[in-house]
Amino acid sequence: MAGVSDTAPHWSRDWSPYEIESRAELDHHLATGSLRGLTVQGLRLDVDPPDLGAVEVAESLFVGCRFPDTATAADVVRRGGSVVPIFEEVPYPTTPSRLYTPDDLAAGFEIGGFEGMYDTVVYRHFLAHGGPLPDVREALAQRIHDAGIDNGLVDAAAIWVGARGPTSVVGIMGGHAERRGSRAYGLAATLAHRLARAGRLVVTGGGPGVMEAANLGAYLGQRSHTDLFAAVDLLAMAPDFRDHDPYTAAALAVRRAYPLDFIDPVSRLALGGLGLPTWLYGHEPANLFAGAIAKYFSNAIREDTILRMARGGVVFAPGRAGTVQEIFQAATKAYYGSDGASGPLVLLDAAFWRDTVPLEALLRSLLAASPHGDLSGLIHVTDDVSEAIAVLTGG
Repeated sequence: MAGVSDTAPHWSRDWSPYEIESRAELDHHLATGSLRGLTVQGLRLDVDPPDLGAVEVAESLFVGCRFPDTATAADVVRRGGSVVPIFEEVPYPTTPSRLYTPDDLAAGFEIGGFEGMYDTVVYRHFLAHGGPLPDVREALAQRIHDAGIDNGLVDAAAIWVGARGPTSVVGIMGGHAERRGSRAYGLAATLAHRLARAGRLVVTGGGPGVMEAANLGAYLGQRSHTDLFAAVDLLAMAPDFRDHDPYTAAALAVRRAYPLDFIDPVSRLALGGLGLPTWLYGHEPANLFAGAIAKYFSNAIREDTILRMARGGVVFAPGRAGTVQEIFQAATKAYYGSDGASGPLVLLDAAFWRDTVPLEALLRSLLAASPHGDLSGLIHVTDDVSEAIAVLTGG
């Protein structure tokens, strides 16, 4: 992974019987003498090159791996394996072997500022190659990258769900333009802080505004409410995400002031939660408080995935067109039961959702007509964080 070492945190608890995503896993399988039927993803095989000639590779698949030379890759193919090569011209990994971390996305900031960080370099490349309408070669590279992110997200979700259950995952959505220190920002941070302390995994769209506030609240889940709002005050010194360099520098300063000591994979996810951003909105600085980051090129996949994961319910803080779209996307899933039974849909800030953007009556009438029965009770409108917590946790 560009800017990422193979020794960075790996989300899988156990070796997969089908996928190899780290050098430790590869060495384990090499010792058995066979890679038959296995998929090797995104590994640097040119560093301390393994002896692939000594193992069976029939029906194996190497995706986005860097071989020591073309002869080694050709030998794998000759002996019945398949190789999806690296797209050398792109600044991102063909197949990420894991999810991103905040350090991955921010790499380069200390030297080159916002324009020098990995996240922005990839965004500039994305724009230069057609943005949402890339040419065929770029489109293939992006789709394979996103498939790797999908795979990493499945690994991360399996860790959490295996430990806490599917209804312990809660989505928080809202406006990207909310300034640090605003009422909506504070509500989202407080809600996520309390959800994290209640053992819930917070999932957001990984952007600024309400999304950053939610990941920040989870990031400081083991600290006091006083610490949380001290951090918000520090961030509020650079309140507007459009002022890229100060905004990112403030986030990095808060991470230094409140460092995390990770102990186990579940804690890695709990402290910060998951962020699912997209390079479609790469002009927005990276949200650096998520515990793990599934960054996609495809916005459609990213939005659907957030809602599909959030089996414990979704909170919608104030937001405009994008948030309203997500509300109706969530309501559609609930209406048809396309992902199974829906958790509660909480509209946080009653005056906003009843007066500024009056959605409550429409949503209730829509869900009352669901083919699965009257689901209007899924809608909860409140100003009270404690009430929202009770709805989401059953407390």
